[in-house]
Amino acid sequence: MESFQFSEKVNSIQPGIFSALNQKKNELLARGRRVYNLSVGTPDFKPAPHIMKAMQDACKDPENYKYSLTDLPELIEAVQYRYEKRFGVKLEPDEVMSVYGSQEGMAHIGLVLCNPGESILVPNPGYPLFEMSGIMAGAAVETYKIEERNGYLPDLEKIPEDVLKRTKYMVVSYPLNPVCACAPDEFYEKLIVFARKHQIIILHDNAYSDIIYTRKQGRSFLSFEGAREVAVEFYSLSKSYNLTGARISFVVGNREIVEKFKTLRSQIDYGIFLPVQYAAIAALTGPDDFIEEQRLEYERRNRALCAGLRRIGWDVPDSAGTMFVWARIPEKYESSFAFCMELMERTGLIVTPGSAFGSEGEGYVRMALVVGTGEIEEILHAVEAADLF
Repeated sequence: MESFQFSEKVNSIQPGIFSALNQKKNELLARGRRVYNLSVGTPDFKPAPHIMKAMQDACKDPENYKYSLTDLPELIEAVQYRYEKRFGVKLEPDEVMSVYGSQEGMAHIGLVLCNPGESILVPNPGYPLFEMSGIMAGAAVETYKIEERNGYLPDLEKIPEDVLKRTKYMVVSYPLNPVCACAPDEFYEKLIVFARKHQIIILHDNAYSDIIYTRKQGRSFLSFEGAREVAVEFYSLSKSYNLTGARISFVVGNREIVEKFKTLRSQIDYGIFLPVQYAAIAALTGPDDFIEEQRLEYERRNRALCAGLRRIGWDVPDSAGTMFVWARIPEKYESSFAFCMELMERTGLIVTPGSAFGSEGEGYVRMALVVGTGEIEEILHAVEAADLF
C-alpha cells in the first residue's frame, strides 16, 4: 500500500526536543542511573480531599455519564464566585464558558477570531501552544521579542506597524512560563490602550496568578478598567488546584467572544464530563487555604534550588513567579540542547532547553519545581560533583 499523504499542517509539526530528552532519560534508566526529572511542569501536590470526594460522589451516579451538553449553572456560578472573591471581578453568566483545559481552548479559539492568512502575535520565548493557536486557524504566527534586559516585557512601541495592521489577536501571559517573570500593573494599563488603538484582541493566559513570589497575590487582567472590552482570559484549575488530568479551564471576559466560541465548540464537543464539573465546583467554592501553602512551598523550592546553584557557580536568578526556574547556560556550551544532554549524562538531571520555547529561548534552560527540598539537595550534590561550572 502506498504511504498516506498527510496535510502540510500536520507535517510541519515535529516531535522535536522532548522526544530526544525522553529517549535519553530511558537510556539512563536502563543503565541503572538515578534520574531527576525537572523538565515537565506537572505539580507533585495532591488535589484537596473535598475536590476528590466531589468527583468520586459524582462518578457513582450513572446519570452523570451522559453528555453534559452545557456547563452546569452551578459551575458558572462557581466561577463567578471565585473571580469576585479572588480577583474582585464581577462576571455575568454570559461572560463565562468552560473548555477542556487551556490547551484545548487556546488551540481552538483562533478558529473564532482569525481567517486564514491573518496574523496573531505570540511571545518569543513563550509557551509553544500559543503558536499552535494560530497554526490551527491557518493564521500567520508573528512573534514579539521579550528579553531579560527589559524584564521580559514586550516593547509594544517597537512592534512594526505593518504587523499590527494584520494582527487579529495577541497572546499575553504573566506570570510567564518559561521565563518566570511578572508584569507590573502599568504594563496592563498600557496594553489596554495599545489594544484599543490597534483594534487587537488580547488573549490573557492566567495560569500562574496564584504562584507569585514578589507579592502575595497576582491579579486577573479583567480587574483592569477596559480590559473586558478588548480581551478574554483563560483561567486554569491545573496548577492552583492540581487538576492537570481532569482537563477543565475557563474562558472569561468579552461576552461577544465567549458567545462565538460557544457556538464553535457546540459543533465539536458535547460538554465537559459531569463529574469533572462537580469537582471544579468544589474546587472553586470550597476551602482554598492549601493554595497559599503550595505557593509557600514553591517559593521554598525556588529559593533552595536557585541559591544552591549559585553557590556552586551557576548564576541562576530567583524566579518572580510560576512553578519554574529560568536560567542562562554556561558560555562554553554552543546550544541549550547540547548543555541539557551533557547535564543529563553527567548528573541525571533533566531540564528543558530554552530553544523549545522559541528562538529567543536559545541559551537558556527551564527547570520545573516539582520535587521537594530534600531531592533538590540531592540534585545540587550531583551537579556540584559533575564540575560543570
